[in-house]
Parts: sequence; structure tokens; C-alpha cells
Amino acid sequence: MSQLWQARFYTTVNHLRDLPKTSVPEIAFAGRSNAGKSSAINVLCNQKRLAFASKTPGRTQHINYFSLGGAHVGQHRNDEARPDEIRAMLVDLPGYGYAEVSGSAKHHWQALLGDYVRQREQLAALVMIVDSRRPFTDLDIQMIEWFAPTGKPIHCILSKADKLNRNESTNALRQARTYLESYVDENGQPFPFTAQLFSALKRIGLEEANDKILELAGLGGEATAVSGAHVGGDVDGQDDGEHADQPRA
Repeated sequence: MSQLWQARFYTTVNHLRDLPKTSVPEIAFAGRSNAGKSSAINVLCNQKRLAFASKTPGRTQHINYFSLGGAHVGQHRNDEARPDEIRAMLVDLPGYGYAEVSGSAKHHWQALLGDYVRQREQLAALVMIVDSRRPFTDLDIQMIEWFAPTGKPIHCILSKADKLNRNESTNALRQARTYLESYVDENGQPFPFTAQLFSALKRIGLEEANDKILELAGLGGEATAVSGAHVGGDVDGQDDGEHADQPRA
């Protein structure tokens, strides 16, 4: 069983001042609305609606935290994790890219995202969910530009890979890796940016993504078995990568 299956809802915040005072590593998930972010989180954590989509794309501007570790009953239960035993956090950032959001809300949203990825010391790595058919939109690039100066890792999950044929998949992955390799530090060394193909629907790249996320969170090295796991719920192409407002009571 993967350690990601221990994920439990922890808190939701709408301002940086309300971010948890925890010191454990945080792995943030970011992506354009409709890129399949909620589906990826749910499949990786083997839970149906840990992250779930709003019926109104672009509606929510909250940052949602899920804890890893500290849960002492079986998966899919609503037990709370013990704070002193939490080992890492998964952080679901608001999906970006919908024009329907009002100007004031969009400004707040962008400031929240930008300030979090640039300033949060606990943030260990960014997992970007990018539609493999439309990689690196202007908003995706903006997110990379915000985050790159930190020097921390980015792992790019090219979602909906089941919608590509073999040649298209190969080209999409090569192009993504080539683009990410263009980011170098002041010494000309590439930043620790990686990419892979992924499909929540067909479970393509599930083990690779699981192992990479655990490694980035400092939880790697423990045996996992995720390829045979399956839960229902959203699949690629059916979510907007957003939570409904106030997802938990």
C-alpha cells in the first residue's frame, strides 16, 4: 500500500496568513483548470473524492491541505490524522485559467498562488498537472517562472496520455523534457525539473508518479504496490481540477 493512500483532509485556507504552522515538507499540485488535477490526486491517493471538482470551473480560490501519516485506521475512513505524526502534506492549489472569474477574485487568486509558490519555506516541490495535448500554456509557463527561482524541483505530469497515440505520446514527453531542460541556474546547470506521461483513466504512469512524489516528500524507499489498486470517481477529462467551496465541514 502506498503511503499516499494515507492522505486525509487537513485544512483549507484562503489567505497566506492562515497557512498551517506545520514544518513538514509540502508537495503542491498545480494545474490549469480541466487539466485533470483532481483526478490525478484521487487516483494517486486511491480515494474517490479526496479532491473533487466544482460544477463551476474557476470558482474556488482556496488552498486545500491533505496530511500524510498519522492515520491509524484503514484507508477511505474519515478519521483525523494525529498532527504530531504527520510526515508530509499534499497541497492542492486552485486550478487556473478560467475567464469567468471576476477581476478582483482573479487578482486575489493569482496573488495567492504566486506568493505561496515563491515564499512558502515548507514547500519542497511542485507537481504540475499539464494536459499532454496542450502542454505549457502561457499560464503554465507563468507558474514555472514564479517557482523556478526557488531552485526547488518541479515534476510535470502530462495528463490524459490515453488520448494520444504512441508517436504523439513520445513527442509530447520529449518536448516537455526539452522545454524544462531550458531552465538553468546561474552556473548553467539544469534545474531539477522532470516530466512523465500519466492517465488517471488508464492508470498510465501511476507507479512512476507515486514513487516520484514520495521521493520529493522525503518518504521514498518504502515498498509500495499501487498498480492494481482502483477506486471509482473522477477520471481524466471529467474534472476541472477544482474543489467545491468549503469541501469539508
